[in-house]
Amino acid sequence: MRKLTEMIKNETNANFVNLRTALMTYNRNAPVCGSPAWRYAYHTIHSADKWYFNPNVFTEPSLQREACMDNPDIPCDVVLSDRELLDYLEQVRIKTMYYLDGLSDEQLYEYPESCPFMRLELILRQFRHISFHTGMLNGQTAERTGRFPVYVSPNNLERLEKGYYDEG
Repeated sequence: MRKLTEMIKNETNANFVNLRTALMTYNRNAPVCGSPAWRYAYHTIHSADKWYFNPNVFTEPSLQREACMDNPDIPCDVVLSDRELLDYLEQVRIKTMYYLDGLSDEQLYEYPESCPFMRLELILRQFRHISFHTGMLNGQTAERTGRFPVYVSPNNLERLEKGYYDEG
């Protein structure tokens, strides 16, 4: 059965679309708790890449060119471009959709290899994490521009056809 996993897949895709919109509208160099906003964008994408599946069986992406680069509280010398961030986000989105396509509802209650969390718990943690940081970046954008980025759900993805900002 795949009723739950299909719902999760649709909501997950919308979460990634919302994060992409945040990256298309944010000020990448705006300070957020002492780090540039792009570091929080990378942190969010990296976390989805690692924690959506199994944090204990994970290979760092090639973008992770410095230890702890995914932690915006730790300074690093590497600077990623928005193109690199958007490409990485798309890679993680595709990887996640493929994972969900192969997952049954029953598997949501299983524990991945060497992981203390059920698959459903890992997924829900990333829903929370992605939504939190997307909102944080969108709040920064709204404060700077006076405009709020479009936020979509699975049944209204077409809202982006009119642009990246919610104009009414």
